Amino acid sequence: MNLKYTFSAHHPYQSPGTPVVFIVDADASVRDTLQALIRAAGWEARACASAEEFLQQERATAVSCLLVELDLPGSSGLELQRLVADRTDLPIIFMSARADIQATVRAMKAGAFEFFTKPVVPEVLIDAIRGALERSETALRQLTQIHALQERYESLSRREREVMSLLVRGRLNKQVGGELGISEITVKAHRGRMMRKMHASSFAELVTMAGNLRVGLGAGVDFAAPLPS
Repeated sequence: MNLKYTFSAHHPYQSPGTPVVFIVDADASVRDTLQALIRAAGWEARACASAEEFLQQERATAVSCLLVELDLPGSSGLELQRLVADRTDLPIIFMSARADIQATVRAMKAGAFEFFTKPVVPEVLIDAIRGALERSETALRQLTQIHALQERYESLSRREREVMSLLVRGRLNKQVGGELGISEITVKAHRGRMMRKMHASSFAELVTMAGNLRVGLGAGVDFAAPLPS
């Protein structure tokens, strides 16, 4: 199941809204207790009995985190963590009725936000959830910024992309013209249009944008790769 988060022009992240805490635990009494605790803290709670049930949930576009039991029927909590590993906006807090050092280490190395042994002190859990939701909001804002950069980059013409690629790789205008077989004046014209479309106020800002596009959240732009013929 592909759970990779993608923004569309119609549904970008705009405001935090009501944070959502997903609960995945096979014990109905635990789910009920956690839901009541989370709702009392002012957040929305959505509970599931298994990893499979959670994976069928519609993707929340609000700030969110995942509170998951390590031992689940079917796919384990660690398997669920692996399946949603690309969802940087969904921090995971693990719970377990048994102290399992090996599982704890695996979960934390894989990026878990926190790991608790049951029973969890309510105040401690609420503090952890609050921190996870703050991380989620930061991640969502970063995703939105990357989405905006992608849209700007996609608005560039082929030639403007070629000029941008060479410039951020350190070429001078004259060198860009030589490699593309165009005059330096034409390079400057393409550069000006490209800078305006990218909303870059300086060349340093453009280089930063290029770096974000290259490494950011699946943008898939490799400015170090050879230009297409």
